[in-house]
Amino acid sequence: MILIKNANIHSMSKENFKNGMILVDHGKIIAIGNEVKAPRNAEIIDAKGKFVIPGMIDAHCHLGMWEDGMGFEGADGNEAVDPVTPHLKAIDAINPMDMCFKDALDAGITTVATGPGSANVIGGQFAVIKTYGNRIDDMIVNECLAMKVAFGENPKRVYHDQKKSPSTRMGTAAILRENLIKAKMYVKKQNNLLEHPDKTPEFDIKMEALAKVIKKEIPLKVHAHRADDILTALRIAKEFDIDITLDHCTEGHLIVNYLKEGIQKGIILGPALSTRSKVELKNLTFKTPGILSKAGLKVAIMTDHPVIPLQYLPICAGIAAREGMDEIEALKAITINAAEILGIEGIVGSLEIGKDADIVIYSGHPFDLRSKVEFVMINGTIVKNEI
Repeated sequence: MILIKNANIHSMSKENFKNGMILVDHGKIIAIGNEVKAPRNAEIIDAKGKFVIPGMIDAHCHLGMWEDGMGFEGADGNEAVDPVTPHLKAIDAINPMDMCFKDALDAGITTVATGPGSANVIGGQFAVIKTYGNRIDDMIVNECLAMKVAFGENPKRVYHDQKKSPSTRMGTAAILRENLIKAKMYVKKQNNLLEHPDKTPEFDIKMEALAKVIKKEIPLKVHAHRADDILTALRIAKEFDIDITLDHCTEGHLIVNYLKEGIQKGIILGPALSTRSKVELKNLTFKTPGILSKAGLKVAIMTDHPVIPLQYLPICAGIAAREGMDEIEALKAITINAAEILGIEGIVGSLEIGKDADIVIYSGHPFDLRSKVEFVMINGTIVKNEI
């Protein structure tokens, strides 16, 4: 049993605590408040004068999929030979031995959504994992979080070079529609089994994966930067009555009213701590999170690691606050908002009784570049302690 005391607790829930206490047992938070009773043999962590928050969450990255300091040998995020690969699973490519997992732990990033890149129209299945462990099977929170799809420049560029479709935005949308229609028909045939057991549809591993989208068991995780690509994604989501999250959403500030009409799950913004490396990033700005948040949209902030090293997630949120986002909303964007958009708010994202004991202690405010992460706990295990 571990007791953190004298803490300046920012719970990301209903109540914060000055000189607060958190009691942890068997990997869970079992008590939190100003007066918490603990057994005499509890391990004590004195966080006097320090800033305590939930473990931070990167809602869109590729951690473990592109290994640090490697070329082709460590690049396992894009099966760029077929624009339709929904059957691919991130968990089969993530290497927990990648040194960037240590970077995540040192920075207080305790949970990430990681998965395939954006070379393909349909790239495969994202997963949610904790950042501590040696075997991916022990780190999984949700092995099939969402189905990655991509609009815009990336699929066109990859397959234009191969002289294959898609080489236009029309081609990308058409390929996605074609496969959603196939998946819809596949699900219909499965549903008819009770009446016609002799007409079992021939097994199709790609359609099995996409069927989860049609059944609304998982959303599409939509890579889209430019306003017209974002609107195409919303149009297709409405057409097929499926759930989506908008990831990147670089030009979202240009179409706020349309986003308010069409988005269900939330918006995951970033990476903004980068150059305008391609045409569709020409309107990149750190003002976007504040604009969308103030419009009433639920916003998370991501790094897209390795595009931006994931240890800079709190810096991205801090700059968003500097550029107009409410400071508390910016903290929520890397904690509870990210958890809610990913559908894991029941276990992480805030410091509450019953949730996983993922706890980070800073020497000062997380948005102050001089502040240092001094303590990190994941699932009740202390993985860093410099207090």
